[in-house]
Amino acid sequence: MKHINDEINLFKQLLTLIAAEFGNKCEVVLHDLEKDYSSTIIDIRNGNITNRKIGGCGSNLGLEVLSGSVVDGDRFNYVTTTTDGKILRSSSMYIRNTEGKVIGSLCINLDITESIQFESFLKQYNKFELNDQSEFFASDVESLLDYLIQQATAIANKDPKKLTKSERLDFLSFLDEKGAMQISKSGDKICKILGISKFTLYSDLEIIRNKVEENNE
Repeated sequence: MKHINDEINLFKQLLTLIAAEFGNKCEVVLHDLEKDYSSTIIDIRNGNITNRKIGGCGSNLGLEVLSGSVVDGDRFNYVTTTTDGKILRSSSMYIRNTEGKVIGSLCINLDITESIQFESFLKQYNKFELNDQSEFFASDVESLLDYLIQQATAIANKDPKKLTKSERLDFLSFLDEKGAMQISKSGDKICKILGISKFTLYSDLEIIRNKVEENNE
């Protein structure tokens, strides 16, 4: 298989199978990660759970896989939340072509909000921990980028425009590791947030990436 569309009928069957098995509390999503990240969703069932639809974007975890920050992105039975407060138990599987390149992903998001009310006897089933919320589902890439910038700002605990160079490099290193630079035109927004020029941004990124390469040698 070279592209997701080569086996699209099989993938659609899988989505139908999973959604039918778990019912309307289970969202199943197929991403074509060869598309622009703003519109990777090519099939989705019960999209009302995360308020997404065909033509929507992926999550922050997908960005990390595409950027190379995460080598093996497959994750199973992890818990996260949506912007409107739903609690989800999720699994994500990344699909590779015959050359080993990531070309897509299949994701399952089971809404366990109501069952959490009975956590005393369902906790083992739900695997729910309040501090285990690492994925963010956005309706568009702008919201996803905003989320990543908010995370970086929270870590810096300082007005981004007042960061020292060392603090700014840490800020950008976080965003680069999380895949923010994979989002089209993200540099414009990041420059505005930090109050720097494009030249400074790319110079800083070169410093960060060279340091990563040196540490990996």
